[in-house]
Amino acid sequence: MHGMMTRTDAPPLRILLCAPRGFCAGVVRAIDAVEQALRLYGAPVYVRHEIVHNKYVVEGLRRKGAIFVSELDQVPDGDAPVIFSAHGVPKAVPAEADRRNLFAIDATCPLVTKVHREAEIHHKRGRTVIFIGHAGHPEVVGTMGQLPEGAVLLVETAEDVARLEAPAGELAYATQTTLSVDDTQAVVDALRARFPAIVGPHKEDICYATTNRQEAVKRVAPQVDAMIVVGSPNSSNSQRLREVAERAGCRTARLVLRAEDIDWSLFDGISSLGITAGASAPEILVEEIIDAFAARRSIAVETVSTADESVFFPLPRRLRDAAAESV
Repeated sequence: MHGMMTRTDAPPLRILLCAPRGFCAGVVRAIDAVEQALRLYGAPVYVRHEIVHNKYVVEGLRRKGAIFVSELDQVPDGDAPVIFSAHGVPKAVPAEADRRNLFAIDATCPLVTKVHREAEIHHKRGRTVIFIGHAGHPEVVGTMGQLPEGAVLLVETAEDVARLEAPAGELAYATQTTLSVDDTQAVVDALRARFPAIVGPHKEDICYATTNRQEAVKRVAPQVDAMIVVGSPNSSNSQRLREVAERAGCRTARLVLRAEDIDWSLFDGISSLGITAGASAPEILVEEIIDAFAARRSIAVETVSTADESVFFPLPRRLRDAAAESV
């Protein structure tokens, strides 16, 4: 040990754990849907798109017999279940499943479905829908795919709003559920300024989980030297948590999939660390990261809680009924 600083020399690293963090109700329900389908019908169970954006969740389900596909044409004819991911799907997907008589189970998060229904109602009333979201994200593809081509205009920033060619007739807006609360407010303000008569959602489209996790980060980020967001790079809500931490004044904010991905040089001299997890990140990955820090130095962990979450969504009806019959 000569010349190395032993763990007892350093003051303990203060770790502030954000609460709420990690799994939201829609993610719990989607993972549960795959596990129940495997239990009730056996392998294989096909899943269109990653059920939730976390590599470790996907790998765990794959080991149990789930087969992940990007499109339905990769699913063979027959009666093996095919599950639609929590992010939602364009209308063409269930239509195709029906046409092929596939046994489809829709694990779209109910809060995403709510946005789909809103968009449809606006369309029925003759409004053009302006959708705030990130191009190419599966949730955005799914929501825009509820309506005919051209019925939804996508914007991401206030600049996009300024550049928009004003459509004729009435307008409405909706948003992706996993955006930055503050950025989205700026885009909504720009929309209202430019189109004062635009119709908005009854209740925010950004979901409770996204909002709560961002609030907790805003509380913790200014108090710590660095922040780790446990989550996948393709997870929108996790990327937003990292941005929120940076904006709230945290110098070093990093998205980390798991302990082995930590760049230790970034966290060497710190005396305090905030940790949160995106809505698709299992708590075991958070524990693994805390353990990795504990192996290097003494730590003191506190939880900073900004909201109580008790949201629960029942399983998709097809699985509820089947599960009840199988008891």
